[in-house]
Amino acid sequence: MSLLVFTLLMLLLGFIAGVFGSILGLGGGIIITPIITTFFGVDIKYAIGASIVAVIATSSGAAISYLKDDMINVRTAMFLEIFTTIGGLVGAILAGFFDATILNILFGCLLIFQGYNMWRKMHKGEEVVQKVESDKIAEKLKLNSSYYDKQLGKEIPYQVEKVPGGAAVMLGAGVASGLLGIGSGVFKVMAMDSMMKMPLKASTATSNLMIGVTAAASATVYFFNGYVNPSLAGPLAIGIVAGAALGSKIMPKLPAKTIRLIFIPVILIMALQMLLKGLGVSF
Repeated sequence: MSLLVFTLLMLLLGFIAGVFGSILGLGGGIIITPIITTFFGVDIKYAIGASIVAVIATSSGAAISYLKDDMINVRTAMFLEIFTTIGGLVGAILAGFFDATILNILFGCLLIFQGYNMWRKMHKGEEVVQKVESDKIAEKLKLNSSYYDKQLGKEIPYQVEKVPGGAAVMLGAGVASGLLGIGSGVFKVMAMDSMMKMPLKASTATSNLMIGVTAAASATVYFFNGYVNPSLAGPLAIGIVAGAALGSKIMPKLPAKTIRLIFIPVILIMALQMLLKGLGVSF
């Protein structure tokens, strides 16, 4: 494969990952890493280095639009980012002690969890704003907020609860980010939507801001270890910025249920491929 064809394919892959990543708050790394390792034969550690750069690009492209629409809970993001940044640094350091086999298996398991999480939310009724109890920590830190839902055509106020539990999940999300080279948006959205009872769209938008900060913390380690290849990360990042900008325009108007319904089988197929590769099974 020529360098030109490879670059164009990475641009296209980055664009697609940026669109879906910004819509679901996942950062795109969970899409990019399994594809370039499985179909392009890229070593997983270089794939992780590229995907971390791609996650930063997704965050940059999507967060600007979500900030303009006032969908991001900035105070919640900055508070929780303390824990994800610490976790990201720890995960990036631990990655040096794991070989490709273990990383492939871990990534496959993460994809399976993501597929289950999407299925659960799809059947739960994700757009319903949940009533929660007042949380003293959230009130003291002024984490309660609201956003305008373009699909429903009204302002949605919400409260935040179980802040310590959400912080603990964010710490684990940071470790996953540094270890597996993703923005760990699945854990961030899960923590805010399920644990802290924030609405899904606000959780997704806030996750897009946070994933970039988390990835930046671990990107430094991968860069100095020589795992960031500019010829791979560059085209992906350019494509992702464009895709994330488009995805951030679609998300406020599109029910996430539709995207998840399409995305679940794709994620499960990729999970199977990564698990088989990690177990040494050729296919």
